[in-house]
Amino acid sequence: MEAGLELFGSEGYAATSIERLCATASVSTRNFYEEFPGREALLIALHERITQLALQSAFAALVGYEEKPLAERIGRMVRAYITTTSGDPKWTRLAYVEVVGVSAAVEQHRLMWRERIVEFLVQEANRAVDRGEAGARDFHLTAVAFIGAVNELVYYWSMHDRNTPLDDLCEELTRLAVAAITGPS
Repeated sequence: MEAGLELFGSEGYAATSIERLCATASVSTRNFYEEFPGREALLIALHERITQLALQSAFAALVGYEEKPLAERIGRMVRAYITTTSGDPKWTRLAYVEVVGVSAAVEQHRLMWRERIVEFLVQEANRAVDRGEAGARDFHLTAVAFIGAVNELVYYWSMHDRNTPLDDLCEELTRLAVAAITGPS
């Protein structure tokens, strides 16, 4: 898997052959196929790893903050998720770029994770409603739009040599999420 991260994260999925993966990992193609049916399965496994870790980090960041204001909760969640996915440029590229448009199977995997994250974001928005911080409404489209904003902003940041401090990214995304949740119903 490390060879997959190295190559997919630096040269891209499309530019990485199984032979190259095997050479980088110092394994035979037979060994590769014993672990994965193909490159696509390796990409899915890597995306699963980073997305699961990022979402677990977001959950963990909220422990003990159940009654804190929405902006603080969103800020902690955003920072935990983005810090996890952006700690290494290779993970960033894999999480936000390389999984898009690969195949129907990878897209199905990506959309499954998007729906899990949407569900989590909708629950957080509904918690804000319960605490009187936002008006009641359907937050599903808001959550999908926010995920799009996160993906595009982190992609933009990563393509511009990470010049903008990560704190600025997190603060902007927090402002965006809070405004979207607390805006007029």
